[in-house]
Formats: sequence, structure tokens, C-alpha cells
Amino acid sequence: MAASPLINVMVTAARKAGRSLNRDFGEVENLQVSVKGPANFVSAADLRAEEIIYNELSKAREGYGFLMEERGVVEGADKSHRWIVDPLDGTTNFLHGIPLFAISIGLEREGELVAGVIYNPVLDELYTAEKGKGAFLNDRRRLRVAGRRDIGECVIATGIPHRGRPQHEIFRKELRAVMATVAGIRRTGSAAIDLAWTASGRFDGIWERNLGPWDMAAGIVLVREAGGMTSDLHGNDAMLEHGSIVAANSDIKKSLLAILTDATGR
Repeated sequence: MAASPLINVMVTAARKAGRSLNRDFGEVENLQVSVKGPANFVSAADLRAEEIIYNELSKAREGYGFLMEERGVVEGADKSHRWIVDPLDGTTNFLHGIPLFAISIGLEREGELVAGVIYNPVLDELYTAEKGKGAFLNDRRRLRVAGRRDIGECVIATGIPHRGRPQHEIFRKELRAVMATVAGIRRTGSAAIDLAWTASGRFDGIWERNLGPWDMAAGIVLVREAGGMTSDLHGNDAMLEHGSIVAANSDIKKSLLAILTDATGR
């Protein structure tokens, strides 16, 4: 399926930033790294990729605003559109030479997420989605979420709160409950990849807390356009505000959300 002009703009920015990340990934030991917080690093590669994306998208869609992990909020003259960008989701993986990281670009129009691109430059996997037009991998394969209906057969992705992050005890309760029910749990270290792999059916679902909007925006569009359902951990459509997500097909999402709610009483 031919990509729309909007998706082409997003893909161009993602691929250009991806080439920069690939070069730096090959020299990861030489990167200058500063500590942004406990176990949360920002590298020169991260900042270079964000600058590339910012310049490309600003040039292609003049006036759109931005919400970026490193740069923060950039107001635009066009108040109805906002790019939500993570230039390197999976920074710790990147810095340890683990090839599971991604560029994530989402577009919000009038407060609604309408398009998303997630790109893993090492694997050269490009996930794209636009509202009402489906989700695709490398412009060829149309994506569908996994069709399993029994959560006992499912592999579920999550993120583990690291040192310095809150809610360790809540996560332990959730993990204990989900472990007792599902076929397997996986942790890639990149929420963007987890959502892309849920959209593609590699994972049956995902839950995670303490995320930024840039971690989720593009992936939410992908999952929805692949036939899946998304909500925050309260079952509402306030994922970007609440910082949490549950995503899967409708049956598995319902089962997973019930398990999580029972485990924490929330």
C-alpha cells in the first residue's frame, strides 16, 4: 500500500535519524554519556537523533508543535497539530550494545492520536500506521494483533521499574499475578518496540506504568490500527496523561486488566 504524504514525512525523519543512530551504535564504547538520572542515561547519539527529527519535521510541516523527550515542549503556530517524539527509546539497551531500541514519532491532531511511526534501525523494521488506514511493517505486511482468546496461552510484554523509579511494590504484585496466569512474560527494554510487536502479533499484549507520552504515542496508533484495544491501567483513554498502558486484542486486554486490577486493588 502506498504511504500517504504524512507517513512519508515521518518515515523520512525516522530513517535519517536511524542512520545516525546506527553509526553511533557501531561506536557505542566511544560515546560521550552524561547521567540524566539513576539508571537513565542520555547520550550524544540521543541528542543528535532528536535534532535530526526536529529539523526534518519542522521543515516538512512548518508550525506544528512538539513534545520531545529531551527537548520538551516546543510550541508551534499551528495549535491543532503536535509531534510526540522519542528519538531513542531503549537508551540503556543502546549503551550496552543490545540491538533493541527504536525511534518513535506520533502525531496528535486536535488532541487525538492520528499517525505513528516506530523504527528499529538495527533490524531495519519500520512500523507505520495512520488512523483509518491500517498498520504496516516495512510498507508490505499489514499488521494484525494476535488472535488468542485464552490468556493462559499468551506471551505478555512489560517494563520493569529500575532503580530510582517509583511503584516497585505495585509492580511486584502485578508481576506475581500475571506470571501465575500467562504462558510467558517478556521485557525488551523499549516500550515502543513492545507496542510495535503487540501490533504485529509477536506479543499478545503489554502492560506498563511510569511511561512518558513519547514512549506510547506512536505505538497506540499502531495497536489500534492493527485491530487492538488500548487503555490506561484504570481502563480509561488517558494513557498519555496517566503514564500507563494496557494493550492487546479486546478479549486479552479485558482479562489482563482484570488481573492487574485484582492484584493491586486499583
